[in-house]
Amino acid sequence: MKGAIEVLTRYQAKELGARGIAANVVAPGAIATDFGGGRVRDDEHLNQFVASQTALGRVGQPEDIGGVVAFLCSEEGRWVNAQRLEASGGMLF
Repeated sequence: MKGAIEVLTRYQAKELGARGIAANVVAPGAIATDFGGGRVRDDEHLNQFVASQTALGRVGQPEDIGGVVAFLCSEEGRWVNAQRLEASGGMLF
């Protein structure tokens, strides 16, 4: 499914670009939210494991992803198009 979303994003960027509309996809890493029953947030062992696999040494927070999305929606992000932006804190590289 992830691959399909990335391909769709590229097609959307091509089709909508002439109208001045950019299309990008944000790929977050493990984020401490309610997703998945809140396991990343609430399970201390899982949280520590994820943190150990991340270059920044911690699990992501919702505001870490919100800032990336806000950037893409801002005037500063106007030249970013047809991209997959990974926001994972350097997870599993």
